[in-house]
Amino acid sequence: MPLALVLSSSVLLAGCGLLPGGDESRTVTVWLMQGSASKEFVDRFTEQFEKDHGDIDLDIRVQEWNGIATKVKKALKDESADGPDVIEVGNTQVAQYVDEGGLYDLTLESARDLGMDDWLPGLAEPGRYDGAQYGIPWYAANRVVIYNKDLFEKAGITRPPRTREEWLADTQKLNSGGSQGIYLAGQDWYTLAGFIWDEGGDLAKETKEDSGDWRGSLHSAAALRGMDFYQRLQALGRGPRGADEQHPEQAGVFAKGDVAQIIAVPGAARAIEEKNPGLKGKLGYFPIPGKKAGEPGAVFTGGSDFVVPEASDDHKGAVAVIQALAGKKWQTDLARTMNYVPNKAKLASAVSGEEGAAAMAVGAANGRATPNSPRWAAVEADNPIKGYMTAVLMGGDAAAEARKASARITRQLGVGGGGI
Repeated sequence: MPLALVLSSSVLLAGCGLLPGGDESRTVTVWLMQGSASKEFVDRFTEQFEKDHGDIDLDIRVQEWNGIATKVKKALKDESADGPDVIEVGNTQVAQYVDEGGLYDLTLESARDLGMDDWLPGLAEPGRYDGAQYGIPWYAANRVVIYNKDLFEKAGITRPPRTREEWLADTQKLNSGGSQGIYLAGQDWYTLAGFIWDEGGDLAKETKEDSGDWRGSLHSAAALRGMDFYQRLQALGRGPRGADEQHPEQAGVFAKGDVAQIIAVPGAARAIEEKNPGLKGKLGYFPIPGKKAGEPGAVFTGGSDFVVPEASDDHKGAVAVIQALAGKKWQTDLARTMNYVPNKAKLASAVSGEEGAAAMAVGAANGRATPNSPRWAAVEADNPIKGYMTAVLMGGDAAAEARKASARITRQLGVGGGGI
């Protein structure tokens, strides 16, 4: 599953203490997640960082995503010298780790001095909790529309749609000659979330700032408008109403060659082309359209933030590593190496030469994250949004089904009684 960090030399020396008085070398241990950065990137960064910081040796350890939450929680309570000083975590995981204790407050070192006002909101907001910044944005990824250029040409569509209404009209045109205008599974709730945000709604709302009292809000008028658009779009294809985008895996469906569009991260194109080499060079990308031309639709932003354990014995060294990795030089390098979205919209030009990543960067500027409750993982584990979507697509009353789902979300987020 979200920074050109500018510090004057005086702030760097006095505020972050990156040049201690002694010459003794120390080791900063960094946990990066598998797949986040190539070995070549890690080697380049390590060599340059150690050259720039002669008193710091880097120990970068790659971690598996499977079971990482348990491992991170243990590390946050480990006060031994062996523990990590910097940890890469999923952007939506930060609130949970803060709530359970053990994260270092990076507000003074990271916030305004490190350019927080320019961070992508889908990365910055989940890293903020109770007014403090615990997570520093590293990179983002989000969904775009992947389309079959040949099918668009056959339908007489010469450019991607600019608005939602154009998108619906084009998708209707694409439903011809046996082709499917769009493959959209009935339970693709991340895509639904974007439509809800576009309408001014949300999946859940905190009753007042920093209260910790969250309530499901799928039944709001704005959220219902988002569901209505989802229903109209989904009806223009033959996606299953009772399954998500992984069942069956939508890249495989698209690879058959008779589907004009899917909503996915650009990386799905690799799987499509592996399944059907005949589609190489025939895939295009565009940001999910918004309600108005020139305004991309809201999207769920996945990606990573950096956090620092309170138990680390080298907070200053940890901040130095984050400063470098989240700064312009290494943000640009990472984006070009991995086709990710940099952590600031102003750095999006780094991926301008990659059509899929460039479309992703446009959408990321209007990115959001799931509700910043430490208990949101419980909602995803037994997700009432999926059941709500299927019920509506199968003909159920949207308002009634939304109220049921909102009540379940409220209970899952820990509010007694489940009222909405």
